Order: sequence, then C-alpha cells, then structure tokens
Amino acid sequence: MASTELPPQEERPIGFGRMLRKEDPRFIRGRGRYVDDIQLPGMLHGAILRSPLAHARIASIDTAAAMAHPKVHAVITGKDLEAQGLAWMPTLSADVCAVLATDKVRFQGQEVAFVVADDRYSARDALELIDVEYEPLPVLVDAKKALDPDAPIIRDEIEGRTDNHIFDWESGDAAACDEVFARADVVVAQDMLYPRVHPAPMETCGCVADYDRVEGRLTLWETSQAPHAHRTLFALVAGLPEERIRVVSPDIGGGFGNKVGIYPGYVCATVASIVTGKPVKWMEDRTENLVSTSFARDYHMRGEIAATKDGKILGIRTRVLADHGAFNTTAQPTKYPAGFFHIFTGSYDIEAAHCKVTGVYTNKAGGGVAYACSFRVTEAVYLVERMVDVLAAELGMDPAELRMKNLLKPEQFPYENKTGWVYDSGDYPTALRMALDMVGYDELRREQAEKRRAHAERGSGDGAAGGGAGGELMGIGVAFFTETVGAGPRKHMDIVGLGMSDGAELRIHPTGKAQLGISCQTQGQGHETTFAQIVAEELGIPPEDVEVVHGDTDRTPFGLGTYGSRSTPVSGAATAVVARKVRERARIVAAAMLEASADDLEWEKGRFFVKGDPSRGATIQEIAMGAHGTVELPEGIEPGLDAETVYDPPNLTFPFGAYVCVVDVDPGTGVVKVRRFVAVDDCGTRINPMIIEGQIHGGLTDGVGMALMQLISFDEEGNCLGGSFMDYLVPTALEVPEWETGHTVTPSPHHPIGAKGIGESATVGSPPAVVNAVIDALEPYGVRHADMPLTPARVWAAMQGRAEPPA
Repeated sequence: MASTELPPQEERPIGFGRMLRKEDPRFIRGRGRYVDDIQLPGMLHGAILRSPLAHARIASIDTAAAMAHPKVHAVITGKDLEAQGLAWMPTLSADVCAVLATDKVRFQGQEVAFVVADDRYSARDALELIDVEYEPLPVLVDAKKALDPDAPIIRDEIEGRTDNHIFDWESGDAAACDEVFARADVVVAQDMLYPRVHPAPMETCGCVADYDRVEGRLTLWETSQAPHAHRTLFALVAGLPEERIRVVSPDIGGGFGNKVGIYPGYVCATVASIVTGKPVKWMEDRTENLVSTSFARDYHMRGEIAATKDGKILGIRTRVLADHGAFNTTAQPTKYPAGFFHIFTGSYDIEAAHCKVTGVYTNKAGGGVAYACSFRVTEAVYLVERMVDVLAAELGMDPAELRMKNLLKPEQFPYENKTGWVYDSGDYPTALRMALDMVGYDELRREQAEKRRAHAERGSGDGAAGGGAGGELMGIGVAFFTETVGAGPRKHMDIVGLGMSDGAELRIHPTGKAQLGISCQTQGQGHETTFAQIVAEELGIPPEDVEVVHGDTDRTPFGLGTYGSRSTPVSGAATAVVARKVRERARIVAAAMLEASADDLEWEKGRFFVKGDPSRGATIQEIAMGAHGTVELPEGIEPGLDAETVYDPPNLTFPFGAYVCVVDVDPGTGVVKVRRFVAVDDCGTRINPMIIEGQIHGGLTDGVGMALMQLISFDEEGNCLGGSFMDYLVPTALEVPEWETGHTVTPSPHHPIGAKGIGESATVGSPPAVVNAVIDALEPYGVRHADMPLTPARVWAAMQGRAEPPA
C-alpha cells in the first residue's frame, strides 16, 4: 500500500502534493455541523407515515386522533397538498413523483402523511393514531414481467397509460453489429443481473425548513449534493421566488448519489413550516433510508461478444432491462435516460457496438440514482468485463492476455468509441502491465495450477466436505475499465433543463488571503483541501490561506452539484480558470507597482518579476495589497483581484484503471476471502495523492461489498427485505484486504490542469474484478457465471450446479 507519510512542512510544495486535509480537525474533534445539529428557536419536528403495502388504493385517511394529540401541531395528507397544487413534484429525470400519496401507494414505504409535533418522539407516536384504509392491488416486483399484457399498471394516474414502459434508449450501430457477428469465428452470450443496491450513507437524509412569513423567505438546511439545483426545483414546485430561497448543505455524512434528488420529506417540512409559522425538522431513521430513498442498479443485462478464433474482439452488443421502481427518480442527463451506458464498449478497440436499454416501472421505491458511479458506467463496465472473461473461457485464453491483445494503444488517442464518445487520453497497456507485475501474476497462476492439481487428486468430494488445509479454491480476477466523468458539456447534458456547468468565484483579500466559492458540494471528498491546492498551484498562495466555501446558495455561484465524479473535472477546472483570471489581473497591478510593461513581467509561483531583473518583483500578497491600496492602475482596470467564471467542459474526462483480485473460496461453505487486491489507477494530474488513495480505498471496499454481500431484495408482496443493517450487509475492515495501489499519469488534454477525477473509479472497476476472481476459482466445477452478490449460499449453489441458493 502506498505510503501515507507526509514530508516535513518546510519541504512541502505550495500547490499539488501530499498534505493533510484541512477539514479534518473539526471532524476528529466532533465539531462537524450536520443537518441534525441545526437547532432553531421554537423548532418543531416532523415524521412520515409510510405505507406497509407495496400497491394499494387509499380508500380513506382519518387523522382526527392524531390531531387530538396534545403535542401535535399539524397533520398533512396528500389531499391537503393537492388543494395547494403540491401533491406531485418533478424528479431530476423529468418524471413526476407523489409527495404524499393521494390515489394509491405504489411501493412499500411510500409517504402517506406528515405529522408535525413538539418533538421527534411525539411525532412518531402520533403516526400510530392515523387510520388509513387500504384496498390491496396486485404487486409487480419482477421487471421481466413489467411489460406483460396482464401486469398491473403502476402509474395509472398518467392519462393514456396502458403499460409500465418508461423509455427506450439505443446507442451504437445495430446493422454494423449484425455484420460483424455474422462473420465472427466465436460468439459468446451471457445473461447477468447487476442487482439493486443502496448507497447507505452514514448520515441519513433530512432537512430543517424555516419559512419567514414577514420576509417571505425560506431557508432550508438539507442533506443535499446539489443545493443550487434543489433551490431551482423548490422555486418551481412551491411557487416561491428563487431569490427568496436559501439552501444550505452543511457537513454531509456521505452521499454516494443518495442525496442528489429531492425527497418528499423536504417538501413536507417546507409546507409544514409555512403552515405553522415555525421551523420544522425532519430526519429519517435507518430503515426509512434503506426502504424508501433512491436505490441504484437493478439492471437485467444480456451481453454478446463476437471475436476471431485467436481472440481479437470484433464487436459487442447488449440488451438491458432497467428496473426504475415506481417513480423514475434517476438524475441522469435528459438526453441519456440510461446514463453513460455508452461506455459498454469498454477499453477495447472494436469494430462495432450496439445496445438497447428499456426502462420500466415496478412496485419498488424509485431507483436509478447514480450511486458512486458515473451515470450507469458501473453497470456497463461490469457487463463488458464479465463478457471478456466469458470469452476467455470459451477460447481457452488467459483473461489478462486477452485484454492486453485488445486494449486501445496510446497512439490511438484521442479515440472515438463506437457509440460516438471521444476518450481523451490513456496508456492502457502500461497500466495493465503494472498491475500484473505488482501482483506477481505469473507466479499466482503457477500457484493456482498447483492447487488445482492437488484438488483434483483429492477429488471434488473430499474438497466439498470441508476444504481442509490447502483445500481452498484459488481464483484470480482481472478487470480493466474506462470511466467517463465530468458531466456536462452543456451542449449534450442537462438535468430538468439546467445545463451541467459549474461556477467559481475567487476573492483575494488585501492581505493576500483568499476565499473561493464553488458550486459543487463535498460529502467527504476533501474539497476544502484539494480546491485550495488548485488555487495555491495557480497563484502561489499557501493552501492554508485559501478558504473554500461550498454548500450555501447565498454564498456560492450556481452549479449542478456533486455526483458522477464531476467535482474536479468541472468545478476543479472552474477553480483553475478563475485563479488564472486573478493572476492576469495581478499581472496588470504588478506592472503598475513595478512601473513596467505587463508584457515585460515573468511569473514564478507566487510572484511576478521584471524580465532580466529577478530582484524587481512583487509577491501575490504584495500585489493584493497594492490592488486594494493607492497604486495608480491603468484606465479601465478596477481595484481588487476578484474574479468569477462559469466552466462549460468541452468533453467528458476518461480516467481508467487495471485491477487484479485474488480470492480463496472454501469449497465446503462457499465463503469467499479476498486475499489480495491490486489497483492501478490513472486519474490524470494528481492533486493530493493522499486524498486519491483514500478515495480509492473507499471505492474498493464499496466494490467488494457489492460483489459479495450487498443486496436489496423483495418478496412477492413487495416487502423490502433489506430494511436494516442486519439484513443489508456492508463491508467492514474484516472483509477486505490491505489494498495495494499504483498509478500512471496521462493528463486530460482539454482540462485546464489535466485532471480527470478519481472519486468513483474504484467502485466501477472492483466488482467485476472480484466476481471474475470468484468465477475463476470455481472453474473446476464448470461454473461460467453467477450473479452478485456472491454470498456463501450463492457460491455453494453455483458449485452444485444450481442457479440460485436453496430456499
């Protein structure tokens, strides 16, 4: 594992490099400020009554007993909101979602009523006093049956709706694929499921709404990854003037996509504050978060690869059925309802590709959230990397050799893939070779061969009896991924009509200290450190002297927020651009101070000096004081060094990586142990290696969890079976190895500092590496594929030739 030791303070460069996170002191001292820490005078508390049924008509709602509770101030139902035109709200996918159910409930846990009381406990108690009469309806939880003629219609409130179809989306060239597949020597196909999982952040969702009746102003503290987008949507939903809405996102205990959208609790708390004239707080408990907030994945995929007999991949095609639950709450760009699934072509030089994705409604909580992935890239990479391993098995080729044979070469960049997107830069073979060398791939294959011989000599019966000393099955999984992050550009991407660009505002104080306002929102990524380092790199101001402001719509420029790993690719670029604007203003001020022409000044980090005379110069701090002082500036030049910008990226950025996972599987129990994991990543220019390593470690842990244990499932009545951390398992330090990381650096040619982003790469690349390793371990049993999560029961069932574990 890469060292996390820091160089001595005096040796640390001003700018990029390893430095401790500026935000950590307040967290480790318990001084973080989360939404649940907000306490306002006279504040009331809200609680939500949720449906116990997955699909039912609402015959009646009796709130009289709840209203009679001595500590209850209000009970709000869907009919109350309907009278104000607030019963339905737009989602980030331009669908509409019920705030509180009016006609019927469409998933277990859907919001039915909102109680406002003196305290959280009284509000919860009052929920028990609301009497709702339900008329059960047939339940649909199997996406494969969603389009059957006799399937129950989930969204029958939509006029003319006769089925559960949401969208069809295609990418690539179907005819070209047909031609390639017709002449291929080998065609392999595989059905697979990327199961429904949940972001499960440490902090659940919540808000505090405070409506000032005198000023007509709403202040909303939210667990939001996109404060500015929320402000605009609240203005559209509530009819309040946008300039009278302030959204504040304080410290956030993890987001992972779960906190991108607007939840009914936010709207209900706002309405309650307007009705009561007092601040209202609403916070979920863990079960509410797991059962009712946005899920991710749930993609049923069939992949096909065409190749020559010597392993040259010619084409890939896929058909996908996407289960989006009862409401399409995904935050995908408008033109791409299936997100960036266009990356299903992977990292390989192929002739043709085509995919079709169909989205459907089911009786589950709204899905489609971009959970720690860049808009469906995780599913796409999983598909292609599993298919490459299936092809390798069919051809009898080593999976690493097959990948090396087909990877794009450095001289092919910029490379336009077969769905029309241009990969910016990369050296894929070098990254794969590094990963194989780090893990000692050839030696591992020799060890595996010896263990398989020993296993065969003992006989599969003896091994299955308990897998004693040396009896484990050893598997080696390889995965290579190209990610696509940094949404916009605006010409291609918007969410509900809002272009995906980001702003930055940089203010230099007279003393040379700086304040940077950014429109992205941090949830643990270290923005207060890395963005200060970008300013430091451009201006020579120590990072400690740069305050980074985020999460407050009154203090920051407009932007679309943080998700899809767009912080550094978009807001980071905006920061570099605005810092360069300040530097050019500083050049003019320095010229006036030094009585020289601006064209005669040279820049070194932190100061301008006169060409040929380094002794005649001025530091950025001296220039800042001069800009605010009495220095006579050229006509038309305003005092100060402030600047602002809006960055519209010309293209996405494309980080990539090569991962190798080594597992041991107990043949008697099916228990999988991840023995080693090597991750080589390329995120372009590296700002703070320590933060990069932390992001990678978290993403790898997340990926192991998805591959081996995480699953949101439902019974036939639509009951969610993952409503607590007793049922929905997340990985701990006991389930993961000590990560081994490496890196290559190929800067993005169009990004101002060459950065590509790293926040989600490990989550994209690790699940296929783990699954490939487990399937490789089960090769002696003839297993070609098994769906995630590869729990002991699923692994054992696969070894017995069963598609699913026994009931």
